[in-house]
Amino acid sequence: MNRKEAQEKARALVARMTLEEAAEQLRYDAPAIDRLGVPAYNWWNEALHGVARAGTATSFPQAIGIAASFDPALVKALGDVAATEGRAKYNAASKHGDRDIYKGLTFWSPNVNIFRDPRWGRGHETYGEDPLLTSQLGVAYVKGLQGEGETMKSAACAKHFAVHSGPEALRHHFDAVASQKDMAETYLPAFHALVDAGVEAVMGAYNRTNGEPCCGSHELQRILREEWGFEGHFVSDCWAIRDFHTGHMVTDTPEESAALALKEGCDVNCGNTYVYMMKAYEKGLVTEAQIRRSAVRLFTCRYLLGLLDGSEFDAIPYETVECKAHLQKADEASRKACVLLKNDGLLPLNLEKINTLGVIGPNANSRAALIGNYHGTSSRYVTVLEGIQDAVGEQARVLYSQGCHLFRNRDENLAQPDDRLSEALTVAECSDAVVLVLGLDETLEGEEGDTGNAAASGDKADLLLPESQRKLMDAVLSVGKPTAIVLMAGSAIDLQKGADADAVLLAWYPGARGGRAVADILLGKTSPSGKLPVTFYRNEQLAEMPEFTDYAMAGRTYRYIEEAPLYPFGYGLTYGDCRVTGAKRTAEGVEAVIENAGKMDTDEVVQVYVQNEGSGNAPRNPRLTAFERIHVPAGKTVTVTLNIPAERLKVVDENGRFVDEGTLVFYVGLGQPDARTAELTGHESVVVRD
Repeated sequence: MNRKEAQEKARALVARMTLEEAAEQLRYDAPAIDRLGVPAYNWWNEALHGVARAGTATSFPQAIGIAASFDPALVKALGDVAATEGRAKYNAASKHGDRDIYKGLTFWSPNVNIFRDPRWGRGHETYGEDPLLTSQLGVAYVKGLQGEGETMKSAACAKHFAVHSGPEALRHHFDAVASQKDMAETYLPAFHALVDAGVEAVMGAYNRTNGEPCCGSHELQRILREEWGFEGHFVSDCWAIRDFHTGHMVTDTPEESAALALKEGCDVNCGNTYVYMMKAYEKGLVTEAQIRRSAVRLFTCRYLLGLLDGSEFDAIPYETVECKAHLQKADEASRKACVLLKNDGLLPLNLEKINTLGVIGPNANSRAALIGNYHGTSSRYVTVLEGIQDAVGEQARVLYSQGCHLFRNRDENLAQPDDRLSEALTVAECSDAVVLVLGLDETLEGEEGDTGNAAASGDKADLLLPESQRKLMDAVLSVGKPTAIVLMAGSAIDLQKGADADAVLLAWYPGARGGRAVADILLGKTSPSGKLPVTFYRNEQLAEMPEFTDYAMAGRTYRYIEEAPLYPFGYGLTYGDCRVTGAKRTAEGVEAVIENAGKMDTDEVVQVYVQNEGSGNAPRNPRLTAFERIHVPAGKTVTVTLNIPAERLKVVDENGRFVDEGTLVFYVGLGQPDARTAELTGHESVVVRD
């Protein structure tokens, strides 16, 4: 049914409820109303990179890795996989009367916050630092999750509205202050794009934005519902409404907090503050109409999902979970996510010249390093070590050493410091080549409350590897064997001496079976083709950046950075040798000619950046205005047209208005038009003037 029909049914149903029954439906754990045939429903579910926290499901790369694919079509397909498995699991669970948390069809994904600061622990949940890339991929995931028929396959949620990216330790009382220009140019575009795409839900952030708590903000709701025409439901982040009176101090009691959130359009409370809703009503703080308005929005969603009338999706069987087609799509995502940062000719590894391959490092055989946070459970895990062992087979001997603990100075509590180091050195000495697998996992970067990083509440203090890994890396490199570093992390890492390695492959958190994809790339079964969705800064550049708490964009991300980074946004090498050999302006946008002068077929990502020369309102550096993933066979040339809507060519003034200004200059290449990208790739962008 369409939204109008669903709303009419919802109004009729809510009208039959007592006010107390309607108020109870605003809790995330909404109880059953047996006399009306309404089953219990839990609104809290997660599908950031596959269905999470509810048992077995297909596991994709973490969101930041998905972003590195620069592939909206793939992202949409992944959304459909998650929705299909979510339906299968919902159908099976509800048959057994199980309506618990993480069993519903309202997925609180995707996270379209801008990864503006490399220290933010939750940045790997996002699609990176660029508003256009985030918008395009977020829209694709929403369309995949929801489907494009009248009955939603599942319901997506744009989070966390609107200005949220750390620090994690301050989120319950922090005021993120952003100018009108930064709001319109950076923080709001992805949310606007998802609303235009029909996203069913929006989640408010923990913090305040420009003085108002995000889950009780009159201004944010005005933008959302009046300016953008959002018709879905709004959900609080978990226990964020409690923060109104315990952290932000904008109210004095739970009743006042519940009332403020409801009046400002928050329909469902993740947390327990809405249990005070009837007390708020009795005190005259909210009206019956306000309570029923939110209940109607929530039941509109349930009707759109076919949860009360039934739908064609009720027939999706449990056997679709981790089916062959879904696992193949996850494998594709893992391969497309990997970014080759450096290659002095070592990769792909030539097993005809390698009799013994050493695999060393705390993430080499780690399952935790595969999955990131907000993950489901896989029926099988394939670590990087296992992927290499399976791929190499009998062609070479594979030696392994953990090398060190992920972050402590010893692996065994009773041992001396660096207790795994001598073994790592021995493996390196006995090997013809080494794969050194380093990085982080969700215990070192993540959300407040994650274990292992309590001191920073999930954020990073710097951009370096833990000291235990730095010692290991320096020692292994000192052996002098050909060495490729595989970096598993969700954010910028400065390897420092690791830059001396012969190759560096960034695998992110590649998914539960992602070790296969990493091995395929290391051994040349496929070419790496991912691009950085974030800037990799040098560690010393943190001292030059604005304070973590400063939400002004000046000095942040590739659009406003002043110094050359370690690795730029949009950068990534392949096993081909591709370049843009020609480009011209067309009525639709830009036409580009890409040549692969190398000996291996590869995917590439054509990127168009624009600068409004002469405009005082344009970002400091050219900004991404179009991109497209293509396949370029060895020795061949491919021509592609990239569409560029006129609104992308406008700049934002200090009042947050989009205006036409300056002379348009387009840079067409396989990365940014900056000197660092040219230095790393050996190729420059083609310049096209309007």
